[in-house]
Amino acid sequence: MGYSGYEIVWLFFVYSFLGWIFETAAAALRQKRFVNRGLVNAPLCLAYGSTALVITLLFYELKGFWLFAGSMLLATLVEWTLGHWIELLYHERWWNYSGIKLNLDGYICLPASILWGVFSTAAVTWGNPFFAAVFQNLPRIPGKMLIWFLICVLAADIAATLVILSGRSKRISQWQEVDSWLSGISSELGRRIYGWTDRRIRNAYPYARQRETAVSEKEKEARSRVFAYGCSLYKLIWLLVIGAFLGDLVETVFCRVTAGVWMSRSSVVWGPFSLVWGVGIAAATRLLYRYRGSSDGFIFAVGTCLGGIYEYACSVLSELVFGKVFWDYSHMPFNLGGRINLLYCFFWGIAAVVWIKKCYPVLSGWIERIPVTAGKILTWVMVLFFICNILVSGLALIRSSQRAEGIPARQEWQRVMDETYGDEKLKEIYPNAIEVQ
Repeated sequence: MGYSGYEIVWLFFVYSFLGWIFETAAAALRQKRFVNRGLVNAPLCLAYGSTALVITLLFYELKGFWLFAGSMLLATLVEWTLGHWIELLYHERWWNYSGIKLNLDGYICLPASILWGVFSTAAVTWGNPFFAAVFQNLPRIPGKMLIWFLICVLAADIAATLVILSGRSKRISQWQEVDSWLSGISSELGRRIYGWTDRRIRNAYPYARQRETAVSEKEKEARSRVFAYGCSLYKLIWLLVIGAFLGDLVETVFCRVTAGVWMSRSSVVWGPFSLVWGVGIAAATRLLYRYRGSSDGFIFAVGTCLGGIYEYACSVLSELVFGKVFWDYSHMPFNLGGRINLLYCFFWGIAAVVWIKKCYPVLSGWIERIPVTAGKILTWVMVLFFICNILVSGLALIRSSQRAEGIPARQEWQRVMDETYGDEKLKEIYPNAIEVQ
């Protein structure tokens, strides 16, 4: 990738600040007065910094059109997800593209998506190398001290803003007691900060509107009596587990039909579970839930794009974290760096249609028939199992990379991994894993 962790953190703050300047200037032009467009009190737009960071980490191999296309799709996904997240948590909408052609529910629109693609391409191609050179010329110790100072200030800023936005800000004095390092700040100053922040957010987002949240008595009763009602967290956890199992089953059968061999397609060392499928299905359900009544063509297009981005991201992250890639499509036509290919992106689109239209309604009904108490207990048992499963799998893969580098087992966990999950055992679990040099 070419950037150290120190440089990555600096890039996050720089792009957050530049994003704040852009948003504030654009808002000032529209409203004819200065407004602070940052969500937090500091002059930072965290969505810009976070998106730039993810694009830098995931798309470092891409150039030209593919960098533009990938960045545009990822930035659009962030904007779309952030819009839904804000509405879900705060029952408000902070921007609205409804007056622009080619928009989706006012959350995203094609002109804005193209703009994000242009900005992201410029940032990765020219901005990152320029800023990295600047960071390298900073005195090392003062630079690190400044970074830690900014991180601490941002953490406190986010905490304060969330408290204010959550509606608990009228009890600031009690909140200050929890955060002992803020205990010296008087409650009067806290009230002033609250009033200023509340006014600033309202001024910064003129499109924000309170949405009706009234819930019928019948629905309230259903939520209390039905396990995993609607698209709740419990429902998503069950869908992740079911999707991981079904994904492993589908890929195993697919390999048998196409290659004539039975091979493990699991992502973890315990059980036949493909987490790539499980997480993808849970995320797709959450994102597409409100659009489940839309046309098959719409769901197919969204599923194709989301699936391609997701699979590419999983490939890059597995290489960065474990030094391995678990699939390689270099031999297939229309592939992108061997990480994704057009045919399998279409498969993601088809899977999205089949899942949302056919599988999800049936599985959702089955899950909701589980008794409430038993369902909650089983859910948290599964969560604990998968946390342990993922941790052990991660340690086994990390130790595998260490063995490939000739690092001896000096610690107990390394010896346990060598005895339990040696190279032959991992080859059975991950037959397609390729060590990246």
